[in-house]
Amino acid sequence: MVWILIGILGLIAGSFLNCLAYRLPRAEKILFARSRCPKCQKILSWLELIPVVSFVLQRTRCRSCRQKISWQYPFVEIATAVLFLLVYWHTLDLLILQSFNLFVTSILILIFLIDLNDGVILDIVIWPGALIIFISQLLFGLSWWRLGLGMAISGSFFGLQYLVSRGRWIGAGDIGLGFLMGAILGWPSIIVALVFAYIGGAAIGLVLILLKKKTLASAVPFGAFLAPATIITMMWGEKIVNWYGNYLKLLF
Repeated sequence: MVWILIGILGLIAGSFLNCLAYRLPRAEKILFARSRCPKCQKILSWLELIPVVSFVLQRTRCRSCRQKISWQYPFVEIATAVLFLLVYWHTLDLLILQSFNLFVTSILILIFLIDLNDGVILDIVIWPGALIIFISQLLFGLSWWRLGLGMAISGSFFGLQYLVSRGRWIGAGDIGLGFLMGAILGWPSIIVALVFAYIGGAAIGLVLILLKKKTLASAVPFGAFLAPATIITMMWGEKIVNWYGNYLKLLF
């Protein structure tokens, strides 16, 4: 029963994150604003707001203007539900830790969506999120120096790239995202996330270049790689670090 509730919560959260990802970059109202079709601006009824179900019932089109509804909406809703279930499974023992990890996952999904669609990483998401997460981690008893070191390494890593390239390689938002990642993962897990992000970014970039969808000079929304890498490391980063440490011991 609990698993079903977590799945439903994930679907609802995914729907809300879709809404935030559209409104925040456009500085639209969040509270007390009815959901509308982005094409014809028709206010949506409650039936048109049911995650996934409304997409199927409307046969992928707006009832009013008949324009196609983006597949992003059901995909994000389902993906968020799956991630919520994974996070719940990964932290079965503590309700407060589950709630915290679901919050962190939601922040990262929001960053992913905004950067992928609009090519920006918003300060209004990054810095309040980093502060809340850092304080919460301290309250959970995590080492302040591990968190601080993780934030310093990740933030300075992106900050240095920004200064050297004068903003051509990465944007200023990536620096803030680096600090957020450090607050979530700390040392040494932050290294795992950075490695995953760069490997994933390089692999997908190479595929896009081969398909002639991008060139070497094309801008890439790197937050769309950093956010998933952080989620993966949240759940399996410690095991990866331990495995790598044991592997080095065998070698030397």
